[in-house]
Amino acid sequence: MQAQILRLNLAGQPLEWVSWEEAACLYVRDLVTWTLGGVVQTVHGGINRQGERSRLDLAAIIACGGERMARPRTRPPLTNRALFARDEHTCLYCGSWFPLRDLTRDHVQPVSKGGRDVWENVVTACRRCNQHKGNRLLQDLDMELLALPFVPNAAEYLALINSVRIRGDQMEFLRGQFSRPRQEGWLVDGLPIAG
Repeated sequence: MQAQILRLNLAGQPLEWVSWEEAACLYVRDLVTWTLGGVVQTVHGGINRQGERSRLDLAAIIACGGERMARPRTRPPLTNRALFARDEHTCLYCGSWFPLRDLTRDHVQPVSKGGRDVWENVVTACRRCNQHKGNRLLQDLDMELLALPFVPNAAEYLALINSVRIRGDQMEFLRGQFSRPRQEGWLVDGLPIAG
């Protein structure tokens, strides 16, 4: 499994995950200004005239300079994978956990009734609850929303979308920038935290 490196801007705002190859290019181009965390990978290069081999230690967290590299996203893109991770694969109507294949995106205010496809209007729903709700408003049904949908900030979003294991030093850094206090994971007492 390939390690991912957390890239920050100079102000310490998380921007993206990069591969070790991308990180090595940033180091070589002298764009890495400061680092945090342990070494993720050591890259060995060629041998110079003195018989010494070049070596580059890649840190778990790198801050890069450069105008083009400084702007964090103002709003993370909405994907089902990130949505389901935000809600911990829990249907926000029945409160049950489901595997990915049994989850759907539900619009709290249906698109047919003027609702938008934005973080604040979508929740994770199991197929059964989504079909029962249909394109109706919650006040017209005997259903309640168990938590309020929210927009994850940049740090939360990067934690949600990482497809490989996040290192402890990276998670500690990201957790310090979460917008609301979290317990273990995203749920409190088995329910998603309301935003």
